[in-house]
Amino acid sequence: MKRRYFLKAVALTGIASTFKISDGMEILSQKASNYDLVAVLGGTPADMFKKAIAEMGGMSKYVKRGNKVVVKPNIGWDRTPELAANTNPELVTEIIKGCFAAGAKEVVVFDHTCDDWRKCYSNSGIEAAVSKAGGKMMPAHEESYYREVSLTEGVNLKTTKVHQAILDCDVWINVPVLKMHGGARMSVSLKNLMGIVWDRRYFHSHNLQQCIADCNTLAKKPVLNIVDAYRVIKSNGPQGRSGDDVAIAKGLFISTDSVAVDAAAIKFFNQISAMDVEDVEHVGKAEALKIGTTHLERLNVKRIKV
Repeated sequence: MKRRYFLKAVALTGIASTFKISDGMEILSQKASNYDLVAVLGGTPADMFKKAIAEMGGMSKYVKRGNKVVVKPNIGWDRTPELAANTNPELVTEIIKGCFAAGAKEVVVFDHTCDDWRKCYSNSGIEAAVSKAGGKMMPAHEESYYREVSLTEGVNLKTTKVHQAILDCDVWINVPVLKMHGGARMSVSLKNLMGIVWDRRYFHSHNLQQCIADCNTLAKKPVLNIVDAYRVIKSNGPQGRSGDDVAIAKGLFISTDSVAVDAAAIKFFNQISAMDVEDVEHVGKAEALKIGTTHLERLNVKRIKV
């Protein structure tokens, strides 16, 4: 990303900060020691994640020794990593390694894919990434993997069937890829929960934007939302048609607040292709359900340029 675009991107929250230049690294920092959101720009997926999780207090703050962990990337499409339809496999590897370093007993990875699940798992590069890090892939293509849960705070979606891996784990980590989406406008953390449920057709026939927000009222929320913005689909999402739909943005956002991290990521995306947070209705609807906040100026935010 060119320097002028980085300077725009780091201003995405409108929070007054100090700008420091040291050895070619540009860092925007605040005095706060506990950050609500960390944005990293300019490195590899692995390097950006390592810097971000360190600023968030380290993986051991979220994953405890002996935990059964689920890492939930976007693996929805039969696409190679270069086409950015799925989460970057290098990032998935590093997250799993971080979980095991924190003492996780096991790490399971899955997604309810749109294309054939075997091809998605393989061609996305995520199956190999998970194996490399010592994790385990789990299928999600049959209804028997799901159990019904109540969503008492939901407006349109009052019940749904959620994958047993989420329901049975100790903690789970949400790892979406940032991309535009023809139906939902944007696909980030909130939208990524459509990959943990069985009947997505209901969402599309009962106000997609509201159902996405409703799904995020699930009691068992992710302990972290890690947004992969290394490559982003800027047009023809959610799966793209060719490399022309992809921008190499080299970004990563991390927060416990799925609304806040989506708002920050969408503001970042707006530097690549026009998109306002207000245009992504499920973000505002999720905020109305008190899932998180879009008021980034109220949060402690750390911005790092690698």
